[in-house]
Formats: sequence, C-alpha cells, structure tokens
Amino acid sequence: MADKRDFDEFLQKFRKHREVMVEELHKVVVGQDAVIDQILAAIFTGGHCLLVGVPGLAKTLVVSTIAKLLDVEFRRIQFTPDLMPSDITGTNVLEENDQGRREFRFVEGPVFTSILLADEINRTPPKTQAALLQAMQEREVTVGQKTYNLPEPFFVIATQNPIEQEGTYPLPEAQLDRFMFNVKVDYPTLDEEERILTATTSGERNEVRKVLSAKAILYLQKQISQIVASPFIISYVTRLVRATRPKDDAAPAFIKKLVDWGAGPRAGQYLIAGAKAMAAMDGRPHVTTDDVRKVAIPVLRHRISTNFQAQAEGMDPEEIINKLVREVPEPNIPKYEDQK
Repeated sequence: MADKRDFDEFLQKFRKHREVMVEELHKVVVGQDAVIDQILAAIFTGGHCLLVGVPGLAKTLVVSTIAKLLDVEFRRIQFTPDLMPSDITGTNVLEENDQGRREFRFVEGPVFTSILLADEINRTPPKTQAALLQAMQEREVTVGQKTYNLPEPFFVIATQNPIEQEGTYPLPEAQLDRFMFNVKVDYPTLDEEERILTATTSGERNEVRKVLSAKAILYLQKQISQIVASPFIISYVTRLVRATRPKDDAAPAFIKKLVDWGAGPRAGQYLIAGAKAMAAMDGRPHVTTDDVRKVAIPVLRHRISTNFQAQAEGMDPEEIINKLVREVPEPNIPKYEDQK
C-alpha cells in the first residue's frame, strides 16, 4: 500500500514537472501543444522523434528550447549531400604520443551527446543516414574495431521538409522504424500566428530555465515504464497493429484494398510506451484505450505504406489510421458473477 502511495505521489510530482516544462516552453514557442506533448512523451520513454513540416514552423526552435529545459548536452547537425558518416560518428586520427610513437586516437563526433538534432535528415545520402541506425537502436557507435557507448539519456530528434523532393533522399523503412513518433508540425491558427508575429517583431527575448537533469530523466523513464498496461490494453494494441497488415485475416477490407504493407511488432511496443507516457502526464497509474488512440497516428503514420488505389481515392495514412481506430473494437472485459 505504501508503494502505491509513493507511486501516486511520484505521478503528481511528475505531472507538475511536465506542466512547468510546457509553461517554460510557451515562453518561446507559441501553440504546437500536440507536437510538444509527443516530443515530451518520447523523451520520457527514451524514444526518438521525426518532425515533419514545411519551413518556418519552428521545428528547430521547439527542439532547441526543449534542450534548454533539460540539463543535458545538446548538439545540432545540419544534414547536407556532402556529409560523411564519420562527420556524425567520429573518426580515428593518427597522432604522435610523448614517446614519439604514432598511435590512433578516436575523436568523438557530434552523435556523442544526449539530445541530437538531425536537421533536414533527408538531405544526405543513405550511406550517411545509416550512420545513425546503430546509435538509435543500440545507443552505441562502432568505429573500426571498437564500439563506444553513447551518453545516457540519448535521443535523436530529426526534422524533415515534406514538400521538397529535389535533392533529397527519402529515409529507408528500416530507419523510419527506429523513430518512435512521426510528428506532424502543422500551420498555426490565426490567433497563434498573430501572437507569433507580435512576439518575434517586438525585440524581446524570453529565456527558459532548466527543469530536469540527466539523472532525473533516467529516473522518470524507469518510473513511467512501471505504469500498468493491463492484458486488455495489450490485446487491444495487438489487434490494432495486426489490423494494419493487409495479409492478416483480421485486417478490415479497406486495409486490404488501400495498404501494401503494415506495421511490425515495434509499433506495438511504441504504442504501449507512448500510452504510458500519456497516462503519466495525466497523473494516472494505468493505461486506457484513449491513451493508445492518442498516440496511434504518430506511431503508425510512418509504418504503413499506402498503394496507388489509396492515392487515387485521396486517402493518406493519417485518414486510414483514423478509420482503423474507429473500426477496431476494444477488448471485452470479462465480468465476474457472484458465486453462490
């Protein structure tokens, strides 16, 4: 019982921490509440984010401001066509030591940080994009014959412009699958845009204060992982993920018609992790199906491939996921009858 009280107390403190973070962020960033929630959910569960939006929507500003809130190291890489893998991971250099002998010394690349902003990640060739694969999955980097561990915590937040195709290299499916969320950064509302123009043309600059340390983030990640996802939530997530696969017997007819391939098991893992983060941010010790639905689009958006028929009908992955969420039933919870 004491443990439960301690955990409830933790959740209330965490909820306040999250409110303070959002309040600090809004000193600099206007609107984008859904984007902020999804990035924070990824950070609190150790996931990576891909931010997709047209230029000028404050994608980089959101990430750099979040980095200022966290007392961790932050680095930014501008991805360009001539960027090499060693520019990200680091390289061995030949040096002469005090005894006059030559030896190799490893010089760390910018990936050795806690928050890595990969700006315009689709502007560099696949060979360089692949330099992040091991870092994102195993939190380590292999150079030559040695493997180096990355700092903890470690997050990759990448940005991508969806409208420019010339001179870009689409991310392969294996790399897209490493991202917990595909976050759509949309245009601001009329009121938000007026506030943006007022704030950015007045000459005033608001500073944010640090809220969480690296040690606190790791502690939060550990605690949030203990939030309960009941067998019924697991069942719901499993059904939802399997329903995205056109060759699965449980897939609805419109999935078989409009989708070429669906999500893998990692989608289910991220749906549960994201739902736990949403529950924690709401101060609850257990996951509901509403929490799962909140993260369904950012988790599944980049994990299903639509076909020509979907394009002909004007159905994008987001619309298909919304329809799928409406059609996949919640699991039946058995009701226990009184024994006489």
